[in-house]
Formats: sequence, structure tokens, C-alpha cells
Amino acid sequence: MTFQGHWLQNRLFLASHRSASRSLIVTVSLLSLAVTIAGSASALPVTPAAKSASAVQMAQAGISVVYVNSALGQDGPTSGKTEATPLKTITYALQQAEPGTTIQLASGSYTAQGGEVFPLILRPGVTLRGDEPNKGTTTTIIGGGSVNTLSFARQNITIVAAMDSAIRGVNVTNILSRGTGIWIESTNPTIANCTFTNSKREGIFLTGTANPLIEGNVFLKNEGNGISITKSSKGVIRGNLIQETGFGISIGGTSTPLIEKNQILSNTDGIYINDSAQPILRGNVISNNQRDGIVITTNGNPNVGTLQNNGDNIIKNNGEKAINNVGSQTVSAIGNDLDVKKIAGAVTVTAKVLGGPPDEITPAFADIKGNWAEGFITQLAAKGIISGFEDNTFRPEAKVTRAQFAAIIAKAFTPPAKRSAVNFSDVATSFWGFEAIQTASRGGFMAGYPGGLFQPSQQIPRVQVLVAIANGLEFGEGDTAVLSRYTDGSAIPSWATGFVAASTGRQVVVNYPTLNLLNPNREATRAEVAAIVYQAMVNAGKVSAIPSLYIVK
Repeated sequence: MTFQGHWLQNRLFLASHRSASRSLIVTVSLLSLAVTIAGSASALPVTPAAKSASAVQMAQAGISVVYVNSALGQDGPTSGKTEATPLKTITYALQQAEPGTTIQLASGSYTAQGGEVFPLILRPGVTLRGDEPNKGTTTTIIGGGSVNTLSFARQNITIVAAMDSAIRGVNVTNILSRGTGIWIESTNPTIANCTFTNSKREGIFLTGTANPLIEGNVFLKNEGNGISITKSSKGVIRGNLIQETGFGISIGGTSTPLIEKNQILSNTDGIYINDSAQPILRGNVISNNQRDGIVITTNGNPNVGTLQNNGDNIIKNNGEKAINNVGSQTVSAIGNDLDVKKIAGAVTVTAKVLGGPPDEITPAFADIKGNWAEGFITQLAAKGIISGFEDNTFRPEAKVTRAQFAAIIAKAFTPPAKRSAVNFSDVATSFWGFEAIQTASRGGFMAGYPGGLFQPSQQIPRVQVLVAIANGLEFGEGDTAVLSRYTDGSAIPSWATGFVAASTGRQVVVNYPTLNLLNPNREATRAEVAAIVYQAMVNAGKVSAIPSLYIVK
């Protein structure tokens, strides 16, 4: 579909909702939806709404936990008080839940076939919690139901959020036509560490005066948008991974959300802004989208950076435009790292210098789109820590030599000397990696082999990568009990167990595709080294964390 066709489809979709909401007298009996929508936009936000007085009272009163297990539970008044006697359905738990209750879900699938009645209607002050460390991948809610909403008439929804509610660590999929995962209408929930996959429309929909915190989630392969933001919504959208959908984020109405530190990758378009929306974009990576990084239509006017406050967004390697402004407003986009030659329309740009002239363009890697490590690779490439090959590929599955790893370490950490230089007999001063090897060695990251050898051409095993980082960043040795989470923990060499444990505790270990399989003695790939080094940089405070399903926590 052409850009114009896709844009028209989106406008017709929104128009159909507006028409429906005008023509129907909507009766909403759901407590969480019965909120009058404000008619005007508020000032640009930087934080989500403060919790209500009832939330403070709940915190003072303490939190009760109700346990639910779809496989082993049984609904009834005596169930749910312990993990050994759980309820069976979220639906029953919500019917009993008082403000301040946490509904703790065991791993498993929660579906209509299992007794759930959709949509699930959260109550004010109730938390729905699954498996946060794994972003809900073990705790799946699949389904949807039709309900009348205040803003857009009847909708197919999986979960309706409420005031002061929270949804944490669940995987949400709505397989119904035009299905939405979570509906947020004029409420202020927290949605954190969840996964939204394969919904027929979007993962999350904001409307009315919604003011949520949406943080640390993964949105993958939803058919319409990752997140849709409409009406007078505000809130904070921070630290999410949004990948392989239509519009990564669609923003309309008079909404004014803060979009901060997200990875918006490999979508049709990264961010679509229309109507009179005025979002603030800060510190996002908007890259490798099929068409445009940011699309602006009608009266949309995003703040993508000002002279007083740099945007700090990375907007590169998108198929057509970095910023495509076909609207009526002049957009400010100052202090970003972007493809300045790929800007269309009225955009005020002062490119931020990041190791090169303002119009320097990081080469696009033709072979990382959709790769599990795409976010890590993109970030490190933008910082000049890693690079690709002459044919514009990165070759993420290629192995890394010890010399190549030393070069990456030297660029990522520029470590000061902690010990004297070692003259390795197999590393000549004319060797391309001589200085990097010396830097990594003197900085405490890498050591040689007996006989004064470094073996620069040896492909580096994953265990050596983790030990090198633990040594160089002075993690010390960790509690080896943590290694029990790895199904192949017994394969870790005895000399490395404490250091691998320390790296695990610092969330440096990244395992793909199986989180609990370390593969310590297998040679590390370029993608794996990029991910692990990036996590080490997060630990060292050099970069901001980005979400990934494969970080061991």
C-alpha cells in the first residue's frame, strides 16, 4: 500500500470511530469506563498523573495477594489465599478483589476456554501481575470481548484498565477482528514489563484523558499499531520495544504524551502523528522502518527537540524519510542524530554531532532487520563501537575473534591502564589490533595464554566474553547459586563460575533463543557480543537500558 493509501486508511479508521461514537447513545456500566472525558488539551506532560487519594489510602492499608493458576486452580470463596490453593480464573479473582489487591498469576494460558470472560475489567487500585522478569512470556492472556466505550462506541478488548490499577508481567493477545489488548480510557494505570503480540489492531489504546505510565514493554507483530494514542491523552511511554507492526505508535487528537527512550524498529512507519497532537519525543531509537521514521499530517506538531532541550533521538536507516512532514505546522527537531538528507516538509533541524559531521549517516545494515539483537546492534553502531562490512551487512551470526572483541572493548569502555603492558609473542606491533589488545589487556579485561600468547585469531567463547567483562568492570565473583537457573550450568568451567555468576547478577548475560541455556563454551556471535557488551555498558552507566526478552534477570 502507498503512503497515501495507508494514511487514508488510518484516517478512515479514526473517522469511523468518531462517527460511531456520535451516532450511538452509549450506556457504559463498567466502573472503569464511566469517566467524563475532558474536552481540552492540557499542558505538555513530563510525568504520568499522580495517584489518587484512594491509592495513598490503599498503600497505607497494605496489600493483599490473591493467587490464580489456570491449570491447577478452582474458583470458589475459599480459594486464592495461598499458592497451594489458587483460583482458576482472573475473572473470578477480579470479582472478589478490593482496592489494594494484587492478583498473582501462575505461568500458563488464561483463555475463554479456561473460563475467562472477556473483556477483563480491572477494578480501581488492583494490580494484575504475572512474570515480570520474563516480560510475561510465560503468562499469556489470549482473548477479547465486545464492550461499549465512552469515546469510540463498541470495541473488542482483552483488558480494560482502571484508575490506580497496574498490569505487570503478562503477555496479551487479542485475536478478535480489530482487537485491542489493553484499553485505557481517562484512567492512570501503570503497564510495565508486559509483552503484546499478534493482536488484530493494537497492543494498547489510549483515549479520553488517559494518563498512564507504559514502561519496559515489548510490542511485537500487532497488525495495526503498537500503541494508539487519541483524544486528550497524556502519560509517559518509556523504554519500550515496538517492532514489526503497522505504525509503531499512532498519535492523534489533541494528545500530548511523552515518548521517551523507546526502540521503534522495523515497522511500516515508526511514529505517525496527526490531528492536533503535540507529543514530546526524547531519546528514542527510530530505525529500520520500511518507510518513514516519523510521519506528520494535518496539524500535528511534535516536539522532537528544541534549542533548550535536545531531542537526543536516533532516527536513521529508515526506508524513505527520517521525518516526513506533510502537515501544516513547522516542526522543531533539534539535537538529534538523524539522516538529515532524508527530511521532507517544514522541519527545523540542527543535527547533533556524534563523532562526525552533522550530516554523517551510519551505514544501514541490510541483514539485521527483525534480528533479535537489532536494538543492541543499532545503538552500538550509532555510537561507533561496532561497524559492518563493505557490502552493507553486519553478519550477526558470524563469530568474533579475540582481537575483534578487544577492539570492541577498547571502543566501548576506553579503559584506563590498571597493569603493565604484556608483549604477546603472537601480536606484532604492526598487527591491526595491537593497540586495542594492549588497551583491553592493560585495562584488566583480557589476559593471554601460557607461553606469552594472546591467540588473536581464536574465536572467543561466550564464557570468555562474560569473564572478560566481569574482570574489566571489577564485578568480583558472584554467588554461584544463581547458576542453577541455567540448564547447562554444569558446563561452565570451574575457573569461570564466580565471574559468570557476577555477570548474571548484573544482568549482563543475554541468551538467545532460550533464556535458560547459556552455551558457555560455544563461540560468541557478533549479535551476542553486541548484546552482552551493550548490557555491560548499561551496568557501567554509559547507556540507557533497552528492553529485550533475552536478558537474564
